[in-house]
Amino acid sequence: MSRIIGFFAALWLLAAPLAVVAQEGFGALARVAPEGLSLKGVRGEVSLDLGLSQGVPWRAWMLDGPPRLILDFREVDWGALDGAGADAVRGVTALRYGAFRPGWSRLVLELDAPMLIDSAEMRVDETSGAAALSVRMAAASEAQMLARTGVEPSSGWDLPAPAAVAGKPAKTGKLMIVLDPGHGGIDPGAERGGTSEKDLMLRFARELKDILMRGGLFDVVLTREDDTFVSLERRIAIAHAAGADLFISLHADALAEGRAHGAVVHLLADAASDAASAQLAERHDRDELLAGVDLTGQDDQVAGILMDLARQETQPRAERLGIALVDGLLGADVEVNSRPIRRAAFSVLKAADIPSVLLEVGFMSSPRDLANLRNAHWRVRMAGALRDGIRAWAEEDAALKGLVRQ
Repeated sequence: MSRIIGFFAALWLLAAPLAVVAQEGFGALARVAPEGLSLKGVRGEVSLDLGLSQGVPWRAWMLDGPPRLILDFREVDWGALDGAGADAVRGVTALRYGAFRPGWSRLVLELDAPMLIDSAEMRVDETSGAAALSVRMAAASEAQMLARTGVEPSSGWDLPAPAAVAGKPAKTGKLMIVLDPGHGGIDPGAERGGTSEKDLMLRFARELKDILMRGGLFDVVLTREDDTFVSLERRIAIAHAAGADLFISLHADALAEGRAHGAVVHLLADAASDAASAQLAERHDRDELLAGVDLTGQDDQVAGILMDLARQETQPRAERLGIALVDGLLGADVEVNSRPIRRAAFSVLKAADIPSVLLEVGFMSSPRDLANLRNAHWRVRMAGALRDGIRAWAEEDAALKGLVRQ
């Protein structure tokens, strides 16, 4: 789990005449200046300089696991960089940039050792409006980084505007399934041999949606329909807005060590459920905690209790869903991991009122799994096995409905 380093480089640092424009929203992109991006690394220090055609609101912060600098802008056209990387820059292992969410762009600089931001500033020329961003980072111990952890800046920025709670959408008689293709946009996920996890999972999610909808038993919504970044909070909000009956997050991880292969179903761990309730209860947008329940006027303790009660219903249903999915895969003779059901603190599984699982369709670090993931015929077989597992779960869930505490 990445930790966020508690440093904020001044937001909205623009010359006074431009600041008003920034607050009203820029109508055009800032372009990378001809001098582009400059990266330098010497022992224990890394510096980044970026020229822009105009000043824009921005922020700088850091993550660990691996250590990396995050720069957010509103917003930047990266065309002039033309695929520039971080080759041969001491202390830097990778450079990524691109669209982050509508109206915002992001640059990520991965480092090979812990560092902290020593200075960060954007200077704006009062005559031309051109801007020069400079960020300096200095070596730090892992303990120093851990001592400066915090919460992501503007947490919850990707959520829809709060609205009156009106209950779940009207049911059509079909089971509503929300499929969540992992990663997207600037976050590629695992990468192997020119293939990225985000692309594989989007393709598979579309194929799975098609197979699920053919029988007329299911409605299906994807949390992303294209190569865009969607925050974890937003993925859960989409599921609530759709009136999801179940939520399946699709991934294909790569492990640096070990020989893991085959599909794995992850469930939210019991301890993680408690932590998720506490974390969610601290949020202000209470209409997104439980679909159809207005918690706006409730304190954190009451909200946490209500979410715990909801999980007493959804967790056993999620357990049965995991078992049904694995049975479906085994019945179709699709590769399944030797430990096919596991538990972990995945944030995307923390919706208290929706049975949720995270499915590792395979591991990109396994040559056999990667070949399967790239094979259209294998993906159809995998999708059919998941459909069969969901059907079996739906039948069992309906039979047990009268026994579930309302």
